[in-house]
Amino acid sequence: MAATWWRVVLKGSRSWRGFSTSAALSRRAAPLGPMPNEDIDVSNLERLKKYRSFDRYRRRAEREARDPHWWRTYREHFGEESGPKDTVDIGLPPPKVCRTQQLLERKRVLRELRASVEEERATRLRTASIPLEAVRAEWERTCGPYHKQRLAKYYGLYRDLFRGATFVPRVPLHVAYATGEDHLVPVYYGNEVTPAEAAQPPEVTYEADEGSMWTLLLTNLDGHLLEADAEYVHWLWQLTDACSPSSTNIPDDRVAEGQETCPYLPPFPARGSGFHRFAFVLFKQDKPIDFSGDTRPSPCYQLAQRTFHTFDFYKKHQDAMTPAGLAFFQCRWDDSVTHVFHQLLDMREPVFEFVRPPPYHPKQKCFPHRQPLRYLDRYRDSHEPTYGIY
Repeated sequence: MAATWWRVVLKGSRSWRGFSTSAALSRRAAPLGPMPNEDIDVSNLERLKKYRSFDRYRRRAEREARDPHWWRTYREHFGEESGPKDTVDIGLPPPKVCRTQQLLERKRVLRELRASVEEERATRLRTASIPLEAVRAEWERTCGPYHKQRLAKYYGLYRDLFRGATFVPRVPLHVAYATGEDHLVPVYYGNEVTPAEAAQPPEVTYEADEGSMWTLLLTNLDGHLLEADAEYVHWLWQLTDACSPSSTNIPDDRVAEGQETCPYLPPFPARGSGFHRFAFVLFKQDKPIDFSGDTRPSPCYQLAQRTFHTFDFYKKHQDAMTPAGLAFFQCRWDDSVTHVFHQLLDMREPVFEFVRPPPYHPKQKCFPHRQPLRYLDRYRDSHEPTYGIY
């Protein structure tokens, strides 16, 4: 009888504990407002309004995305709370575009294509050819700058160069390294260029108005050996039409006619440090600037003299210069870096290696019940495996 009584008490306590645990797990906070699509009657889908076209659906979706909601998306919940209002645009203003002129130009092109029998026939037979140079020029003129801005933000250039301030690279900047008589290695927006290919100064071209003044900067964002937030300046060209000994000017679009404030230094990513980001930043100057405080001797092989902060450099001259162009590449160690350290910088080459911690093993059991056959291999003095045969 006593055993039966204890059994009933124990069973009741177990059931009460299980009920409380399940109730605690199922407890949820009440929603702060209406849930998405709560107003839709799913019992009668035939009575719902049809969009009839994708444009109507897209406009409705964009309007719903802009409207404020009480819930947060997955990206908003786990991402940083920074909206478009928090970012500062330090670039050139967007060009003024006449929508009416664009529509007239589009209609004119359509009329010409429809009037051309050869174009119509080539399109119908799928033999029409589109010049890629014209496509690239159209891309550079329309959505290309915004694509470049998105790539630069993805690689963290704005965060490390200007501490979060962004700009749209509206001036196309073309950079290419000559590795032979007829071979050029272009610099796009994050492609890899080896230190051997970037041993000599590159060829730089861009579009500019007559009489304009520019500043070109090449900096390494990840290569400083002593300071985590510092950079190494590898090249600096600057300007004014009347060149003074302390200034470097790039008139129009001819880089070769400018003057060097800091001579070119080949990339030297240390061995074992991974990929380094090298950024070309083109600034447009509103007036001549005195760069005497940023001038380096030629040649300059002291890394202490090449320590650089792009943010401080821009902050000092922000009233007279505006970032306008951008191109960047990634670079990692190869054999030519050893020559740069030994011959140019006259220093020992640093080598970074990842020291892996020893594997952790719990205390060995005298009777390893339900363990795999190779359990004892973890505690052997030699590294030769036994393959489960003891």
